[in-house]
Amino acid sequence: MLRYTLMRLGIFVGCLVVVWGLVYSGLAPSGLGDSNGLWVVLLALVLSAPISFVVLRKERDRASVQIVQRVDRMKANLEASRSQEDAEDVADDTSRAQTS
Repeated sequence: MLRYTLMRLGIFVGCLVVVWGLVYSGLAPSGLGDSNGLWVVLLALVLSAPISFVVLRKERDRASVQIVQRVDRMKANLEASRSQEDAEDVADDTSRAQTS
């Protein structure tokens, strides 16, 4: 998961550098007034999203498998705890019924 995040961040930074170079060289339009920095960041975000979607497909699939495995493991642990608590409750009820 961390690997996917770092790869996505790397693609964004690469797009940011390219867009910044294009805007300051005059090949891409600059923002209005003082909004140039925001324009560069937004344009880099718009460009990096589809690139990440296509380039990082396999890595995203690996990350989603890891997340599903983690969730399944947590569900199994929760169910084991729940069944253990239920067994203790039944044992407590049985011992109370015998003492009454």
